[in-house]
Amino acid sequence: MTAPNDQQPIVRSTLLAGARELGIALTDEEADRFDRYQTELLDWNQRMNLTAITDPLEIQSRHFLDSLTVLAALPGISDLSRVSRQVVDIGAGAGLPGIPLAMVMPQSKFTLVEATHKKCRFLEHAISTLDLKNVDVVCGRAEELARRSEFREVYDTAVARALAALPTLVELGVPFLRRGGLLIAMKKSGIEAEINAARAAITLVGGRLLPPVMVRVPTLTESRQLVVVEKVKPTSAFYPRRDGLPAKSPLSATDGFLATRKGRSSAGPR
Repeated sequence: MTAPNDQQPIVRSTLLAGARELGIALTDEEADRFDRYQTELLDWNQRMNLTAITDPLEIQSRHFLDSLTVLAALPGISDLSRVSRQVVDIGAGAGLPGIPLAMVMPQSKFTLVEATHKKCRFLEHAISTLDLKNVDVVCGRAEELARRSEFREVYDTAVARALAALPTLVELGVPFLRRGGLLIAMKKSGIEAEINAARAAITLVGGRLLPPVMVRVPTLTESRQLVVVEKVKPTSAFYPRRDGLPAKSPLSATDGFLATRKGRSSAGPR
């Protein structure tokens, strides 16, 4: 399944013009890859629930261009083709934002973390079809993977889109980051209560909240923001907690007090 032949030029021009507005000059090869990605996404979507958005023009704006807005939160990027970063996309789903970012950042290494096996199969098929040598798929829960040495505190950037509320997301995402790394959460504007609710969790996992980056997706009217958390110290071995708990019981200041008491008692008497 793909866009009708008479619509394809409009679809591509929407992508190219929108990318230019975001400061990205897509090559013909990159635009071709976006075309193939859309085709595979719509084809597989007929067999599994990957996206509720099926109009090709909306896919360009609400999926592809929206994913590329993440670049606004990455400092010091002047030439995407030469940027080398270790990036983890947590809860990658259909590959957004990880696959679009990987297509324009060929020297960076991307790990797509996804817990649902059938979605992992789509991701593996997509990166093979798109011939993306800089992308790996890891099927598993973030809570478990973030405790493994090959994934813990090794990434420069962690990204997440429509995965969880911010207090849960920082517990899942920050443990993947090395010191100085950035967690970039794609969110709508007007979520001050959610951000305030996450402040304790951010501190507990070793993070520091940076000013939000306001972004506009070309062709869309609603405002968006990138909530950015910098990792400033190692994450305690207490986090992330076991599977499901970060979502069921988000971290609060009380958790920090209890973790401190546990740490003191495990050290023995002074």
